[in-house]
Amino acid sequence: MILAVLRSLFYTLLQIIITPPYALITLACYPLTPHYRYKMTYGWTCIMLFLLRVICGLHYRVIGAENIPDRPSIVLSKHQSAWETLALQQIFPPQVWVLKKELLRIPFFGWGLAMTNPIAIDRSSGKAALQQIVEQGKERLEQNFWIVIFPEGTRIPPGKTGKYKIGGAWLATHTGAQVVPVAHNAGEFWGKNSFVKYPGTITVSIGKPVDPTGMEPDELNARVQAWIETEVSRISCFGKEGGDGQFVSISNESLKDAEK
Repeated sequence: MILAVLRSLFYTLLQIIITPPYALITLACYPLTPHYRYKMTYGWTCIMLFLLRVICGLHYRVIGAENIPDRPSIVLSKHQSAWETLALQQIFPPQVWVLKKELLRIPFFGWGLAMTNPIAIDRSSGKAALQQIVEQGKERLEQNFWIVIFPEGTRIPPGKTGKYKIGGAWLATHTGAQVVPVAHNAGEFWGKNSFVKYPGTITVSIGKPVDPTGMEPDELNARVQAWIETEVSRISCFGKEGGDGQFVSISNESLKDAEK
């Protein structure tokens, strides 16, 4: 525990040192196209994931990578930690997020986030927010961006389920874009509002894409939720350190066996 705290402290100090100047460099890229700006901000993400790996000992494995479509789609992901906001950028092609506009006001981090061309909405505006998601979502898909949405809207502790909001399913049924469900157990290593990042291997599971054709938003939302929550339960605790300090390494074959 003490070692994990010290590692997390070192990681946070480096993050504080690196982020402000990197954000200023990113802001200087504003005249460039959205894809070039994304590449710049993605560089910061790669640095943070590298530091998490070498300092905090936090790794990850992906199962179901073959399910990633070859065209822009909508990723609906479980939200347990700040970790997946980083890792999904490394796992999937260039992407934008649907997020609450308040995040863009955070000094340095929010400024850099604004350069990624997100779909920033006022969640209290109801149907107007849904219309905004569809209008901007179509535009981003046409620009060859993927769209990442956390349907629960906020980070939910492991073992619990938040209400899956309709926005992602609404966007899919109104654009025809495929939905790619994503489950993971990141919250077991880096919890909500937790300073400590525990070492181990996070498991990310990517489900088969869902074609929204002929489906109502509620039906699609329920189907995605059922798969994600079932999969989260299945992969829970995989890759955690055991009591003897050794990683519990679960192979893809073992994961498949667990399904039987």
